[in-house]
Amino acid sequence: MSARPKSIYVCSDCGGQTTKWQGQCPQCGAWNSLVETAAGPPGQRRHRATGKGAALTPLSRISAKESPRMPTGVGELDRALGGGLVTGQVVLIGGDPGIGKSTLLLQALAWMSGARRSVYVTGEESAEQVALRAQRLQVDTAGVQLLAETQLERIAATLESEKPEIVVIDSIQTLYTEALQSAPGSVAQVRECAAQLTRLAKQRGIAFFFVGHVTKEGALAGPRVLEHIVDSVLYFEGDPNSSFRLVRAVKNRFGPVNELGVFAMTEKGLRGVANPSALFLSQHREPVPGSCILVTSEGTRPLLVEIQALVDRTQALAPRRLAQGLDQNRLAMLLAVLHRHAGIACSDQDVFVNAVGGVRITEPAADLAILLAVFSSFREQPLPGKLVVFGEVGLAGEVRPAPRGQDRLREAAKLGFRRALIPRANAPKQPIDGIEVVAVGRLADALAALA
Repeated sequence: MSARPKSIYVCSDCGGQTTKWQGQCPQCGAWNSLVETAAGPPGQRRHRATGKGAALTPLSRISAKESPRMPTGVGELDRALGGGLVTGQVVLIGGDPGIGKSTLLLQALAWMSGARRSVYVTGEESAEQVALRAQRLQVDTAGVQLLAETQLERIAATLESEKPEIVVIDSIQTLYTEALQSAPGSVAQVRECAAQLTRLAKQRGIAFFFVGHVTKEGALAGPRVLEHIVDSVLYFEGDPNSSFRLVRAVKNRFGPVNELGVFAMTEKGLRGVANPSALFLSQHREPVPGSCILVTSEGTRPLLVEIQALVDRTQALAPRRLAQGLDQNRLAMLLAVLHRHAGIACSDQDVFVNAVGGVRITEPAADLAILLAVFSSFREQPLPGKLVVFGEVGLAGEVRPAPRGQDRLREAAKLGFRRALIPRANAPKQPIDGIEVVAVGRLADALAALA
């Protein structure tokens, strides 16, 4: 009889196991994702098959009702959540160390504890450290119950007896269960602790916030299944050297995804920003080459973001292509489109593109603004003042429509912009007060409209 291995290797992406380390996970094919974990003793099967079937219910007979929302007291957090918390909802929030995750959740919990029983479970900091943070933030924590514990069984027993409505787990990587021998933070521990707390949330109607660590690439640490277990996933974004923070919803079973909450870090914690477009616009005294104002859409909120481009003759053998806050591969594709359909070659030019304010833009509706900013810098010709742009550009040089075009135009008009260069399919049927709309069908038409 062969001896049981003392350690196994678990994939951080899929949770698959193998007895020896390999460069590639044999289950999901991910590279460098196997992590060594102590092997537990052989035990009985956790779930025994009973052989009894469950009763089926026609979907048409199930009465669906809208779940009431619980405001968190932080307006921008409510926006990212789709209107507030839902009973039994499990929210996973991740971000770089020190970006403000614990600060935001302590602020929200202090406000909600005035009307709802709340518990803050701290596994990374001592009770005194949490009290010092609350004192620094000057929040009323009289109704917040604090639990400094990392063992899952003790936490679950406390929550069963205290019956809170809202719980913060800071952080999920510090918890461990006695049922597993692996160290806290391992793939198996994180997956098991999250699964058990999620079952508790659904059974008892408790709303949970899980604070999650992130890897050096910026993704949430632990198994990928962790994001599938929870109901909502929020990511903290922002430049560490800036006082502004962005909270983006990348998954939400109770609301729209890609909703964006904008905060400013102050001495008294995070404060919501009422007009986030002002953060992403530079205040130039006069138009400058390489600057173009994009109207992007984050969830249900239109935002105005300045796209800056710098085109300069390269001093190296191969020209550089660098994009901050934008997709670098898409930039290379757009430069090829600019060459083919506008006759502007950047093969001997370095091209740098930046989205001002540290915001990340993923939608293709930024294509036209990127190309116009590059064109402006290449020709050293400023774009007209008070001009906004949006639209996707295809490989054939066509300008494709963007979703929610009317909302984008109304937001631009509200902020004082007087002219919009947009796809022809987004042209409004009725004029919008205060803004002139120029609709184009191809990239060449857009460049001709600026002449």
